Amino acid sequence: MNPDLDRLQPYPFERLRLLLAGNTPPSHLAPINLSVGEPKHPTPPFICEALTRALKGLARYPLTAGADELRSSIAGWLMRRFALKRIDPATQVLPVNGTREALFALAQAVIDRTRSPLVIAPNPFYQIYEGAALLAGAEPLFLPATLDNAFRMNFDAVSPAQWSRVQLVYVCSPGNPTGRVMTREEWRHLFELSDRHGFIIASDECYSEIYGDEDKPPLGGLQAAQTLGREDFARLVSFGSLSKRSSVPGLRSGYVAGDATVLKKFLAYRTYHGNAMSPPAQAASIAAWNDEAHVRENRRLYAAKFAHTTPIVDSVLPTMRPDAAFYLWARTPIDDVEYARRLHADCNVTVLPGSFLAREPDGLNPGRGYVRIALVDGVAEVAEAARRIHEHALTMRATT
Repeated sequence: MNPDLDRLQPYPFERLRLLLAGNTPPSHLAPINLSVGEPKHPTPPFICEALTRALKGLARYPLTAGADELRSSIAGWLMRRFALKRIDPATQVLPVNGTREALFALAQAVIDRTRSPLVIAPNPFYQIYEGAALLAGAEPLFLPATLDNAFRMNFDAVSPAQWSRVQLVYVCSPGNPTGRVMTREEWRHLFELSDRHGFIIASDECYSEIYGDEDKPPLGGLQAAQTLGREDFARLVSFGSLSKRSSVPGLRSGYVAGDATVLKKFLAYRTYHGNAMSPPAQAASIAAWNDEAHVRENRRLYAAKFAHTTPIVDSVLPTMRPDAAFYLWARTPIDDVEYARRLHADCNVTVLPGSFLAREPDGLNPGRGYVRIALVDGVAEVAEAARRIHEHALTMRATT
């Protein structure tokens, strides 16, 4: 067996399951699970209809590169959404089965394990980054994103000796769990470092379409590159998904776009990896990428939940509305793990301890003292969860 498998840590939700296993929450309170970032809004009917109309496509093998129409629909959306002058659907776009598998696979394709490689990732982080690095034979180097540094990745904390070993940098913007969006100047700094040291940038942008102001969509990596005169997207690949944008997490559909040289190698890897998207999923994806009305409605629902819940939660657990994404990153009055256990036991509300999303390479776990609250359920359910969180906090104060 691959010995690096033994280096993988339990997934946060497995740790959460074990944490809550001994609880018996009140039976008169309906369970509300806000721990998993799984969209629960109904899938738009026109996407389901496109899927079922294409079921005859199950009779043929799909191409790894996807259909021309799918790549063109993704490229068209990228140009509209990020004001790109041009992106070549033939060489700069690949469909993938959700960003999770592609974020993992990219590391396997680009890491040279013979050169003592490092992979940089934010901390807290999406655990796929760590697993991808370890199974590619690299060591992860975590950059803490804390309130003290405005939840930014401090690239200046990386030493010259470490930069000489860095082959891949994962960034997540909008961030998970903080919802922070990288600025143009942060992108400029990262691009300059990539030019100097030759590493590839993997920009995870799966939350890019969940934001509050219709006139201020989050800046994307490709967009930042173009505004800085990097129209070839050198050493940059961005990852996007329909899961959050279109409320179709079960479709497992997304894209990788950017540097044509990187994508050519990545396509060769994926051809052997055997990870082509099924024809019905491609048809449904084309329909989704070509429509924006359902995405605006999706944002309206999230905006309503943020508007209702943020002040209620913030009054007892300090938090703030994020730049984008659908999480509240809330401070806890006690240890985050114990807080999550008590909230479930007392109120039948499930949230994710922030420390489960982070590592402590220097003795500091930047997720400790926070919980991630995913506003993914219905408006009524999220409002009820906020009410229970508020009352629970007041009860805790009264008994301490």
